[in-house]
Amino acid sequence: MSKSVLKVNSLRKEFGGLVAVKDVSFEVGEGEFVGLIGPNGCGKSTTFNCISGLLQQTSGKIEMFGEDISNLRPDQIQNKGMTRTFQHTNLWREMTVIENLMVPPRNQFGSSPFEFIKSLFTTKNESEKERLLMAYEALDQLEVPHMAHNLASELSGGQSKLVDIGRSMMGSPKLLLLDEPVAGVAGPLAMKIFNNLRRIVDETGISILIIEHNMDFILRQGVDRIVVMNEGEVLMQGTPDEVRANKDVIEAYLGTAATPPESE
Repeated sequence: MSKSVLKVNSLRKEFGGLVAVKDVSFEVGEGEFVGLIGPNGCGKSTTFNCISGLLQQTSGKIEMFGEDISNLRPDQIQNKGMTRTFQHTNLWREMTVIENLMVPPRNQFGSSPFEFIKSLFTTKNESEKERLLMAYEALDQLEVPHMAHNLASELSGGQSKLVDIGRSMMGSPKLLLLDEPVAGVAGPLAMKIFNNLRRIVDETGISILIIEHNMDFILRQGVDRIVVMNEGEVLMQGTPDEVRANKDVIEAYLGTAATPPESE
């Protein structure tokens, strides 16, 4: 594996007497596209929440580029180059797509996001102009520049997911954590989202860790490695082919879905 961007070591999270994550360990390399899979309730989102600082782990250590981030706040972790999305998007529905990408993180604009957007077209601030160009570049990378001036309220669920990913790319993060970005998205658009993510990893060298509930789907979508969780623990790690061939994974999760498709 290439240089480690994220290292999770013996991560454990307890909620009272419930152990949600049990000594989970894995790494994400630089420029690597990694899937985190498993059934609902297996601890995937709790693991994400601990990594991104939304939850404080009970024990264990989380490192990013060799630096311990275990006890940092979410904003501090984000400043070090990590950005995450959530399963449910939270766009400004009364604003356009490009405006949604332009709104900076909370507490960085004035009285309202609309005042910030207005300032983009009335100020000569070069950093704000650069941010506007970055927003259009993000839409280009996701192949949706035609949606720039659509209202967020007009978007389908899948289009909203694309905009949410575009928003997460603002600021050029080094590591993206994506929580089920294709949940509820129709097949063709879901494949487009994954294809664009694969291309972005290959072209920019960004690292992506992605949660996906549909294991059969992610096995066919070009990720580099997969971490399989079961009941709060890591069942195995490996390439899609190794996961597909693992009897424990097949018996626990995939059943006949793990068998390779017949040649056409």
